[in-house]
Amino acid sequence: MSKVPQGASTHEWVKDYYGKLLESSEDLQTNACCAAGAPAGWIASRLQHVHPEVSERFYGCGFPIPQAVEGATVLDLGCGTGRDAYVIAQLVGEQGRVIGLDMTEEQLATARKTEGWHAERFGYAQANTSFVQGYIEDLKGAGIEDASVDVIVSNCVVNLSPRKDLVLAEAYRALKPGGELYFSDVFVDRRLPEDIANDPLLHAECLGGALYQFDFETLAKVTGFADPRIVSTSPITINNPEIMAKVGLASFVSVTYRLFKLDGLDAQCEDYGQSATYRGGVEGAERLFWLDDHHAFEAGRPERVCGNTAAMLKSTRFAEFFDVRGCRQTHYGAFACDPTMAAAQYAGREVESTAVGATISAPKTSCC
Repeated sequence: MSKVPQGASTHEWVKDYYGKLLESSEDLQTNACCAAGAPAGWIASRLQHVHPEVSERFYGCGFPIPQAVEGATVLDLGCGTGRDAYVIAQLVGEQGRVIGLDMTEEQLATARKTEGWHAERFGYAQANTSFVQGYIEDLKGAGIEDASVDVIVSNCVVNLSPRKDLVLAEAYRALKPGGELYFSDVFVDRRLPEDIANDPLLHAECLGGALYQFDFETLAKVTGFADPRIVSTSPITINNPEIMAKVGLASFVSVTYRLFKLDGLDAQCEDYGQSATYRGGVEGAERLFWLDDHHAFEAGRPERVCGNTAAMLKSTRFAEFFDVRGCRQTHYGAFACDPTMAAAQYAGREVESTAVGATISAPKTSCC
């Protein structure tokens, strides 16, 4: 197991809260750690195959379940009882691998004791999951090697860390080139005072450690994730008067981000005359694929894209689903990164997918 980093007292608060005090998500004082809403159909169908004991102790603020991961190695930071890990285990298939990492032994015990049950439920000869005790700030200490993971996910956990800089640095180190950190977490519209940020209850409820979004994106860029993309945003409600009095007028939201490990991205959107056409084929997005909250791609419909978006579609696991035309030899100036034509047309609408019983909804957020 990895060593406890600086700020261990915060880890102890969180361990006690999630390992000993909470029996289920009903015990939470806000919806910050369970503000997920209804899952998409392709996720809901997999949730039906997750053991009830695992689901009952789920704490998360979104559905950072990655698409197009068949055969991939996926790392779940702060996996808890393993709900998301077991959903993803079905998506990567028997030849893929899912590693769940958490610092709380009580949570991991639940995840581990149902591994055999899940493998049988999925029809696998053996489990494609493993669960490791460790700290998200020290993945190397937990046995995660350099450039060994295709996708890293996390669900309302990064805010709990006292060293978010180390979390991002370790994620960047562990990802393969073209890999992605795809996560949901709690963010706030201002920098919180120390007495709020260090309040044990507020921290454990995912509020005290929430980052001001601008500060987070700056930190991500410094780490190497040059172009953070927001996928969706949803509000967080606080129904506890005592907590409301403490946080005052601060406004909290749940945000799902994509952070790609790609070299050579521009600091802003630049125009190289490139275009991208979605071929279709991503499960749950057969007819309309959302890269982020303002880049939607309808199957067969070319869209002009900036150099960074072109790289995200051409040099990642999404490459097999896109035809990207043009290169970066000629620069035409800044690119007005407005919504794609499909994003503007289908924003706020549900679009029927070719998958049985599935619909595709636009992310609940405004454009950039």
